[in-house]
Amino acid sequence: MSVVSISTYDDHRKGFVMRALLFDRPAPDAGATRVADLESPLPGPGEVAIDVRAAGVNFIDVMARRGDPGYATGWPFVPGLEVAGTVRALGAGVDGPAIGTPVAAFTGSGGLAEVAVVRAELVAVIPEALSFEKAAAAPGTLTTAALLLNRLQPGESVLVHSAAGGVGQALASLARLRGAGLLLGTVGGASRVQAAEKAGYDAALVRGDGLVDAVRERTGGRGVDLILDPQGTEWIDTDLELVAPGGRIVLFGNAGGTPLAPLALGPLFGGNASVGGFSIRGYSTKAPHLVVAALTDVLGKLAEGALTIDPTVVDSLDRAAEAQQALADGRGKGKYVVQL
Repeated sequence: MSVVSISTYDDHRKGFVMRALLFDRPAPDAGATRVADLESPLPGPGEVAIDVRAAGVNFIDVMARRGDPGYATGWPFVPGLEVAGTVRALGAGVDGPAIGTPVAAFTGSGGLAEVAVVRAELVAVIPEALSFEKAAAAPGTLTTAALLLNRLQPGESVLVHSAAGGVGQALASLARLRGAGLLLGTVGGASRVQAAEKAGYDAALVRGDGLVDAVRERTGGRGVDLILDPQGTEWIDTDLELVAPGGRIVLFGNAGGTPLAPLALGPLFGGNASVGGFSIRGYSTKAPHLVVAALTDVLGKLAEGALTIDPTVVDSLDRAAEAQQALADGRGKGKYVVQL
């Protein structure tokens, strides 16, 4: 994956100056975040340059900003893992989409900028009548939700932690489309319950001491078939108490940023459960065809109206740091998308 370069191009390859959001160094807040003028990137072999019209804001931005291992490739760093815009230029060996075509792409990083460069195999054409703002929520947020639910069987119960966030709300919509049974969400505080239930959860439960009893009551003591957890291993012991016999737990992030704890094998074996990991970055590197297939599918569902998303639109790159901080503070309102 090619990211926006902070270094200078050779004179004969220089692009125009673009604006980009920049993290100067690891920081717990927006103190080291700024909008800077950088030289725009040019596509290399197998790559596409995109004039970005809208870019998604994700919790991964926060994880990169605070310096969690594996997220920022170096400092300064341009975040942003999903974009929508128009094709600006094609690298060597790429024969489409044509320049000017509206596209969405999983960038991995470098997306919160006026120009982003991405591998051509991670680019999908945006259907007609779908706005750039809605399309920008698809490559990371909706595609992650779609891939997480790939093995969901009709009628299976699902529990999603952080249900009021962007991915959490997307999971509710897609789980319903795929025939999920009981759909439970957990949230960090009572102020988040309404947003999660509005997204489509049968119930949104506040994480805390009473969570296990509340879930058992709603499942008749059986537990949940599929648990999707972006909190690292902070709640893994609770997950193992809640998973149904033969059920699955999928860890797809480490929002708390705490060191991952060893897995207790006794409850795992005793419950005949499985625990797996998920990384859309990993998919984009090792199985990009799965990412673009899921992306194409959710873009189509958005265009048809079978799937809906109502992102909070941030009207300029200068305000992107505010949205990132809202996610960091746990007060974000669903999905944020920045207009460029």
